[in-house]
Amino acid sequence: MKKKPCGIYVHIPFCKQKCKYCDFLSAPGNSDCIREYVSVLKREIEGYAETAKDYEALTLYFGGGTPSVLEAKQVGDIVMTLRSVFDLSSLEEFTIEVNPGTVTLEKLKGYRAAGADRLSVGIQSANDDELRLLGRIHNFDEARKCIETAREAGFENLSVDVISALPGQTVEAYSKTLDRILALRPRHISSYSLIIEPGTPFFEEYGEKGMKRDMLPDEETDRRMYALTKEKLAEAGFERYEISNYAIPGYESKHNSSYWTGREYFGLGLGASSFVNNVRYSNLRDMAEYKKAPSVRITEEITDEAGLMAEFMILGLRMTAGVSKKEFKRRFGRELREVYAREIQKFTDEKVMEEDGDMLRLTDYGLDVCNRVFAEFI
Repeated sequence: MKKKPCGIYVHIPFCKQKCKYCDFLSAPGNSDCIREYVSVLKREIEGYAETAKDYEALTLYFGGGTPSVLEAKQVGDIVMTLRSVFDLSSLEEFTIEVNPGTVTLEKLKGYRAAGADRLSVGIQSANDDELRLLGRIHNFDEARKCIETAREAGFENLSVDVISALPGQTVEAYSKTLDRILALRPRHISSYSLIIEPGTPFFEEYGEKGMKRDMLPDEETDRRMYALTKEKLAEAGFERYEISNYAIPGYESKHNSSYWTGREYFGLGLGASSFVNNVRYSNLRDMAEYKKAPSVRITEEITDEAGLMAEFMILGLRMTAGVSKKEFKRRFGRELREVYAREIQKFTDEKVMEEDGDMLRLTDYGLDVCNRVFAEFI
């Protein structure tokens, strides 16, 4: 029987210092905590031995937290355990997220030796004052050196994260950040507007009741930064392939793209989510409970056909390529227009959506108002 393609996500929930805007499942951890976590994580992986027989992994992604708090040997041990359980022989991409304040040449060479071929570098800003405001542990000079060290270690497929609409940030300041990031010559850039998440220090300061809420750029300034990102990155040869993601052609994130195209994936580690056989489930989120029972999973949702079709549309329309009518029919046995005739007609009339042969996609304007479009499919 032919194996089904899948992605694998490995969550490393540790960081040297939690950023003020971050609501991810992460916290500082010492070397003993990290060592114990790696041991438990390997036990969890081994528990998939029977299920994994039906799958071949095409992408592998270490996210966090800050995966680069791991020593090279720890990454190698995790990968070795993965190879003993999952079929990684057809792996197309292996990404590790890194923080500029946690890497060395020796460590990056070790990641490369373990099979990693792509780094996602969390720079966020090229302005040191903004980096301090965010609670980042690095300055921009350290970020620049991180990129240089990554290339020295053998990494050419480098992605950089950038955040816009920071408290007090001007369009001019954001423009300088983009220029400095582009000067580093990454192959991929993810650019997001800051979201003030409940439960974070930023929410206390800049949330609805925060005393510093007025420091956030207004909606018009946010839109100008959004437009500037598209303009500058296009001039530098980047193509927008998803709402917030840009790449030099050929360097699109295969792992993230697999989420948007509905491929199954296994989430490993504390609180990680999975999508397997149309079932969504997640691991325990409490560290003590996870260490006791890493194989316990909480079913979040058994997705019915209507839900799967809606998700296919919402995730697929995030990508500039759009959704394939043939792929929709292959998956669901129905014509796309048979299911969504009203929505397609409405949005094509409004110039929000367009058809091009087999593909249905959002226009450039449609990507700007995508949340309104997605609401129609929920």
